[in-house]
Amino acid sequence: MSINKQQHLHHIIIVGGGAGGLELATRLGDSLGRKGKAIITLIDKSKTHVWKPLLHEIAAGSMDPDKHELNYLAQAHWHHFKFRLGSMDNLDRAKREITVSPYYDEDGIEVIPRRTLQYDTLIIAVGSTTNDFGVKGAGEHSIALDTQDQAERFHRRLHNALLRAQTQVAPVQAGQLEVVIVGAGATGVELSAELHNTTRELAAYGLDKIDPDRDIQISLIEASSRVLPALPPKLSNSVELELRKLRVHLYTGERVTEVTDKGVHTHSGRFIPSVLVVWAAGIKAPDFLHEIDGLETNRINQLVVNRTLQTTLDENIFAFGDCAACPWVGHTDETVPPRAQAAHQQASMLIKTIKCRVTGKKELPQFTYRDYGSLVNLGRYTTVGNLMGALSGGSLFIEGMFARLMYQSLYKMHLMALHGFWSMALQTLARTITRRTESQVKLH
Repeated sequence: MSINKQQHLHHIIIVGGGAGGLELATRLGDSLGRKGKAIITLIDKSKTHVWKPLLHEIAAGSMDPDKHELNYLAQAHWHHFKFRLGSMDNLDRAKREITVSPYYDEDGIEVIPRRTLQYDTLIIAVGSTTNDFGVKGAGEHSIALDTQDQAERFHRRLHNALLRAQTQVAPVQAGQLEVVIVGAGATGVELSAELHNTTRELAAYGLDKIDPDRDIQISLIEASSRVLPALPPKLSNSVELELRKLRVHLYTGERVTEVTDKGVHTHSGRFIPSVLVVWAAGIKAPDFLHEIDGLETNRINQLVVNRTLQTTLDENIFAFGDCAACPWVGHTDETVPPRAQAAHQQASMLIKTIKCRVTGKKELPQFTYRDYGSLVNLGRYTTVGNLMGALSGGSLFIEGMFARLMYQSLYKMHLMALHGFWSMALQTLARTITRRTESQVKLH
């Protein structure tokens, strides 16, 4: 293809290689990119992708990220799109261009300089970050689980704490091996159950001075009156019962006021000693989006979009997933909830939308969110959830093996969207075989 012809092709830039952004880039590359009808460029600050719902397993040590991460450059090569490493940090809507920040290596040496890229269609899918609500000390003394690096950092701290307790002469001190999780949403709940299992697995590998039931404690703090406050009460009650069986300490109706290097303070005067604090309460869109080049944003930095997923002030800029505030049809003054299923549905619609723009069609499809329910995985112990619309538009509560298979199928669907059915099936078979010869927990 000649350079002149390439210059006249519609250029689509997707910022953010999370589940939604990567699926969208892959499917557009397989259609428009492969046929030479458009140029698709994906931008992300990381070199590899890991499905975000798996981060709690990486943090707990029950999953080795090296075996589940996907290299963006390889995916781009296989699926006919371009990948650029870096973070978007500026937007010029008049020139239709974005600025990508320099990329530095671990020694602080600049590897890739600052760049500007022009677009015909810009799609922002940068997801969300944890919202610490300005709580004193939360940023300095707790770890969020927004990225693979953060999850691996927490696992290293946990592993080192266990090794330190094993080799010290003095007995285990209060808070030394206590993990405090702030926020009892899906991430906090799933992490607490996963940690209960993996800390006992780790202790079994030669850490004979540690008694898991006596020395290792897990506490879950939630400002609302129950765990999983955004989900149906029946599901919440079932999960709470399972967590109490695991001896997870539940503190509901407690609002964290300060985090220190010694532990967590709450509004009621309670102090929970801990050197291992995970902050999983609330989300917001990345700060750089706040009114970027005049675009409308809400109080948590989400870009306000209409049902076509176009931003309210610029029809050439789209946003979807956790970073977008999209109207939820049938729910007055509410926006589509920040869930993986919503991002997947929006990505599927945007495939049609972008094809309309490339071919010059003016009328674009409008997004209607379909809630298929929620699933919460408590690791080896159980999985619970509710399926929407199962009984005359109602909700069907499920648990046990069936719920676990449904939960696992979500990840398989993500892999299938990225690699196709046969590649997904072969990867699953290979992991099933090799897992029998490996330790069930990451030991470093």
